[in-house]
Amino acid sequence: MNKRKSIVFKYFVLCTAVILISFICLGAVLLLVSSRYFIDEKKSLMKKNTEALVSFTKEKLESDPTDWKQAVTTRMHEYSISSNADFIMCDRSGFIIYDTSADNDNSPSVVRSSGLDTFAEECKYDFGTLDGTFSQELHITGMRFTANGPAYYMFAYSSKTQQENYMWNITEIFIISMVGVLAVAMFLVYVLTIKFTDPIKEIAEVSKKIGNGDFSVTVPDYDVEEYSQLSNAFNEMAASLKNYDTMRNSFLANVSHELRTPMTSMSGFVDGLLDGTIPKEQERHYLKIISSEVHRLARLVRSMLNLAKIEAGELKPNLTTFSALEPIVDTLVTFEPRLDQKRIEIQGLDVDRVNLYADNDLVHQVMYNLIENAIKFVDEDGYIRFTFTPSGDMTVISIKNSGEGLSEDELPLVFDRFYKTDKSRGLDKTGVGLGLNIVRSIIKLHGGKIMVRSVKGEYTEFIFTLPNKPTDE
Repeated sequence: MNKRKSIVFKYFVLCTAVILISFICLGAVLLLVSSRYFIDEKKSLMKKNTEALVSFTKEKLESDPTDWKQAVTTRMHEYSISSNADFIMCDRSGFIIYDTSADNDNSPSVVRSSGLDTFAEECKYDFGTLDGTFSQELHITGMRFTANGPAYYMFAYSSKTQQENYMWNITEIFIISMVGVLAVAMFLVYVLTIKFTDPIKEIAEVSKKIGNGDFSVTVPDYDVEEYSQLSNAFNEMAASLKNYDTMRNSFLANVSHELRTPMTSMSGFVDGLLDGTIPKEQERHYLKIISSEVHRLARLVRSMLNLAKIEAGELKPNLTTFSALEPIVDTLVTFEPRLDQKRIEIQGLDVDRVNLYADNDLVHQVMYNLIENAIKFVDEDGYIRFTFTPSGDMTVISIKNSGEGLSEDELPLVFDRFYKTDKSRGLDKTGVGLGLNIVRSIIKLHGGKIMVRSVKGEYTEFIFTLPNKPTDE
């Protein structure tokens, strides 16, 4: 059973969870702030009304000491209704002169003297039972005052139920609003999630087509930066795959051609030897041709294997320190007959020791291929010039030969596999077109670079770099 969830589902659930958690946190903060606001406002109103009642009572006691009670109780009821709180007036002993509460059964008959001691002539707030005077905790404000000699106390009190009712009303309004907003938000998140994931589905469809071999498809550009970057990267990848596919087809075609040509000629010569078409006196000549073609096939296979090892990272260079002149001199000795035949002048080898830190065998192969290429294209009575320039951890080596040179169109192609110039096909029947490609791969394996310069009708020069000492990398 497939338990994997789609990105639409996961993103929708994630966004919904974030919104829900945000609402819960917002609700908790709202309730906390509302509770604090209610208490502050209630305390402020009760203190203000208590002070106002004390002022009014003192005035009545002093102006009408025998008939003040009716006016004071009436004013206490007015303040009780306007502030949604009850008021108590008592004397110094705690005897309650008047209580605005309509609940006579639960109203206290006397205020405990220990509860009175906490209040003075400045209005004070307290949350409690007034030292047991009330059966439940209340919001209380009170103060002591003196009029015509005796001391009196005025208290305002409000139950916690009012605060709870206020908080419940706030919570109810918030929950209803949250449900409505959450429903709208979830719908919008779902719609936006579908739209947000459409490019991913589109890229997945294009990927399937590319996987089936259709490299002509591309992903459109998007107005979202991240998707635009993904689209560009994907299209570049598709272009690279298309290029690799083209190179693969070209490679197979070239290999097929390179294999078919010598095999066809060998097959024809062998058939001629077997059926007697080739005279006995010419058998040795054609056997030499067959041997040459066999060696050419062997070089082709060996070159392809070396390239495959280098590209797969299986060929690890055996790094040692040696003179750069060694592989050059060894190669020149190998080609001595051809050098004498074309009367080629060798220049630039009369230098001090130039050390390289590389794989000796692989560098021999580089020098062999480049010198062979130079000898192939140098003109008669021409020159091959070597230069060596140390540059930090690398040594710049140049192999330059006089001759016809290469055209501007040919320069970017000389390192491609199986590439041969028209002139090369006429001058060299044994080459397979992999020499310069192998040279570039070996130099890159050592961390170096290679380039070619040429002036038509004057010279061709290959310039490359190789390490001359160990590095920290």
